[in-house]
Amino acid sequence: MTTAGSQGGAPGTSVPPKGLRAGILDLGDSVMLGLASTAPVYSLAATLGLIVAVNGDYTPLILLLGFIPVLFIAYAFRELNSAIPDCGTTFTWSRRAFGPWAGWLGGWGMALAGIIVLANLAQVAGQYLWLLVGDGSLSQNKVLVTATGVLFIAVMTLVNYRGIRLGEHVQRVLTYVQYVSLGIFALAIVVGIIRGSGSGDTTIQPFDFEWFNPAGAFADPGAVVHGALLALFIYWGWDTCLAVNEETENPTSTPGRGAVISAFVLVAIYVSVALLVMMYATVGTEGIGLGNEANQDDVFVAMKDVVLGPWGWLIVVAVLASVLSSTQTTILPTARGTLSMGVHGALPAKFGQVHPKNQTPGFSTQVMGGAAIAYYVAMSFLSENLLSDSISAISLFIAFYYALTGFACFWFFRNTLRFSARNLWFRGILPLAGALLLTAAFFISAVQMWDPAYGDTRIFGVGGAFISGVVLLALGVVLAIVCRFLPATRNYFVGKP
Repeated sequence: MTTAGSQGGAPGTSVPPKGLRAGILDLGDSVMLGLASTAPVYSLAATLGLIVAVNGDYTPLILLLGFIPVLFIAYAFRELNSAIPDCGTTFTWSRRAFGPWAGWLGGWGMALAGIIVLANLAQVAGQYLWLLVGDGSLSQNKVLVTATGVLFIAVMTLVNYRGIRLGEHVQRVLTYVQYVSLGIFALAIVVGIIRGSGSGDTTIQPFDFEWFNPAGAFADPGAVVHGALLALFIYWGWDTCLAVNEETENPTSTPGRGAVISAFVLVAIYVSVALLVMMYATVGTEGIGLGNEANQDDVFVAMKDVVLGPWGWLIVVAVLASVLSSTQTTILPTARGTLSMGVHGALPAKFGQVHPKNQTPGFSTQVMGGAAIAYYVAMSFLSENLLSDSISAISLFIAFYYALTGFACFWFFRNTLRFSARNLWFRGILPLAGALLLTAAFFISAVQMWDPAYGDTRIFGVGGAFISGVVLLALGVVLAIVCRFLPATRNYFVGKP
């Protein structure tokens, strides 16, 4: 399949056929995958309290600020996909822009983020399933939760292995469950706000435009940066719809539109739900207040009985469905990324094999699921604190490959920027701005993680999250060097087909 950019003489490139099932997904499927991959219900439940702890009433503004670089990078993904609709996304585009080493490390960053977050999702899914059973005490049983999490990863790996259409059907059911449950939760909050009373230990907090006042928020610049970094990464995941571009109708246009649409829908959901929850629970430190440290792990679970009464289990179901859907859609891009790396010779050819019947990345899907299970089990029994800190380090991996994509967009289209104002903005200024912002986020996050007080572990007097992030990223460099000299992959690095 050969493609050429359609906007102002954009350079095109040949995308090698891989055997994936072409044209099976439409725009609606693409948007749904982009939304589901972010685990919006769980992301908001687990992050809102942390942002409130740092930024208080200015949390809605912080959610918007965190969205800005994400939107800019979404445009970079869209524009690069219009010229090179390859399921390797960042790997393929970075290679085209900067060469084989940048491509390999971009692919590693994507795979790394996927594997680590799968461990987190498995842990949460195991806990939330057993919260629904009896008095919920089984959710504290480490062996049971770990076994359940492993089972969830295995099942979702099998779903992805069996075919994109089966995965889409499963995804649709899980998406309906989480959004219907979230909608009921939000409606109950609206009713409570209208009635003018939340519960015996909280009062309604009236809406105030001051919550969106930059002058007030930036009175403490450090808090704004910290909060924006937290907000930035709850948007991660919408790029899944680009990873299935070769299986989507009109692969040069539909996936990019799906990415941008899903990004805008996400910010609307996050800001509107955050406003409702803030008004109902307030940002106070007592009861169900969002500033209460006891509620920061999951503000929705803390509020469920007050808001929904005997139907409080619905929000637990919403979070569980959110996590499960994200588990399935996280395997999709990681497997397709390594599939593309195999096809292009950056990994052994086995990774580039597509199952002839299922038309899915058979070997790559199995490897990604197996790697996630191995990492999750090892960390769960070696050190749950280190598992938690390695999950915190995901922000470094995401910032790395998102920023690399932004720089790749600017450089790849550099000769077309003068052709139109559209090209200048969407292929030049905005992707470059997003890449610079995310580069700054990478280094600021790294400095914060260096602090031994950051997270739950300390290694050699440094925060465990920093060590985890640096070691895992450095492992990618080591593996790239190994692949450079392996007979099966060295041609990729020396530029031979």
